Amino acid sequence: MIRVLVVDDQPLLRHSLGLIIDGAEGLSTVGDAGTGEGAVHQARALVPDVILMDIRMPGGDGLEATRAITADPALTSTKVIVLSMFDLDDYVHEALRAGASGFLLKDARPEQLVDAVKRTHDGESLFAPAILSRLVEHYVRSPRVGKGAAPGDTPDETLQRLTARETEVLTLVARGLSNTEITEALTISMRTVKTHIGSLLAKLDARDRTQLVIAAYEAGVAGR
Repeated sequence: MIRVLVVDDQPLLRHSLGLIIDGAEGLSTVGDAGTGEGAVHQARALVPDVILMDIRMPGGDGLEATRAITADPALTSTKVIVLSMFDLDDYVHEALRAGASGFLLKDARPEQLVDAVKRTHDGESLFAPAILSRLVEHYVRSPRVGKGAAPGDTPDETLQRLTARETEVLTLVARGLSNTEITEALTISMRTVKTHIGSLLAKLDARDRTQLVIAAYEAGVAGR
């Protein structure tokens, strides 16, 4: 059972999100909070698997709470998904820098929310498809912060360090495919996919799946 903490300053929305989570197979709401401070307190008390975090709240916003939670050694297994009413803005970029595993727009369908929780729990970085391309464009155009392809690498040099299969997997990751979808597309096992993902993270000095997507765009393989 995936244990979920729901954080939003609007009681009605907290209740609605809780109903969606509790109505999904394999998911359970273990608590909720209406402020950033409350989120940190509840996270430390309950140690949930996944937190749905509103980005803007009184009493310490979602960004501060995400930063505190992801920096806590006792919460290393807890994943944070940021929920936002806004398309791509500075708050979303800051959420990723704070350590969030991904974000979704609040107009996501219930099944998208459930899928996001499950995929995030399985170790995937999650971002809304509608803002994927602009997210990548923002990072590719911004000064590099030491992650992604190795410093000084040209796109060709980046690809030369990857096997043909790793390049295929990287291309599919950049398209937003889940590990399960990659196994189906390449007819390989889940274990093999996870091995390739781990190798890509190491070779490209990437922290997570989001940075793999950025590296794919920089190397010119995302559109293949």
